[in-house]
Amino acid sequence: MCTERVAKTLIAMVFIGALSLPASAGTWQHEGGTLTLDEQPERIVALNWAATEALLLLGVTPVGVADRDGYDVWVNEPQLPEEVANIGTRVAPSLEAIAELKPDLIVTSAEMAPAAKLLERIAPTYVISVYKEGSQPFEKASDMLTTLGEMLGREARAESILADIDTTLETQRRRLEAAGLTDRPVALVNFMDARHVRIYAPNGLYQSALNALGLENAWPRQGNFWGFSVVGLESIAPYEDSRIVVIAPTAPGLADTLAASPFWTYLPAVNRHQVYEIDAIWPFGGVFPVKRLATMLTDSLLAGGSDNVR
Repeated sequence: MCTERVAKTLIAMVFIGALSLPASAGTWQHEGGTLTLDEQPERIVALNWAATEALLLLGVTPVGVADRDGYDVWVNEPQLPEEVANIGTRVAPSLEAIAELKPDLIVTSAEMAPAAKLLERIAPTYVISVYKEGSQPFEKASDMLTTLGEMLGREARAESILADIDTTLETQRRRLEAAGLTDRPVALVNFMDARHVRIYAPNGLYQSALNALGLENAWPRQGNFWGFSVVGLESIAPYEDSRIVVIAPTAPGLADTLAASPFWTYLPAVNRHQVYEIDAIWPFGGVFPVKRLATMLTDSLLAGGSDNVR
């Protein structure tokens, strides 16, 4: 009886102790080891744009980000408030600038592994790589969003964001199916110059959007760990059934150059007027670009194609 009473007392003490902990206190495993937080972080520094995007989606404004001005050009959405400080480049952030912001959490990826120990001297550091060999970017980005939601006491918001993306993807898929536009593969490309494109591969972030929309990726080969390959236009020619989706930006004068290019005018998609163009989307972000791509790609396919870029 005494033993039973002691056991009940211990269980009650553990329960009461758990209730007394801050909502976001806890321990998480990550690529750099183990991260323990005693309280909810309020001042967060993000060293890549995927992490910046995740924080903004959760309704948290970081105190500092890497390549702050570039985010506005290439990512843009979700919008980054003007007051957020720049702490250097994504490949070489300033440790001094980070320390001056007095963060209580730093979010980074494995590319910054050499600096991880130095970062940990400044603040607890969470390491997660959305892009690395063998990873599935959308799944890793979802994990990052969910984990940050736990750390910041915003689990419900993280779940809501992912549910909204699922709903959007399903809606866009139905629009394409109703119009009979899921029958041909699509090649997603950025123009590097008039002869070469960056083509997005099955191991990239964009593949998640294609899968959800019921679209086949015309390019069957694996790319680098960022999910793309750089190829000549002639490499697209063998995939005769494919449609070409050009992702902005394109260089001024490109349309005129392509109109006179035998490499371009030879392509079956060009001859069928199945060239489509969509606004810029950051291909190395988190979960949000998948939603944006699905919506813009669907709108573009429904609007109809042409034989050239704009």
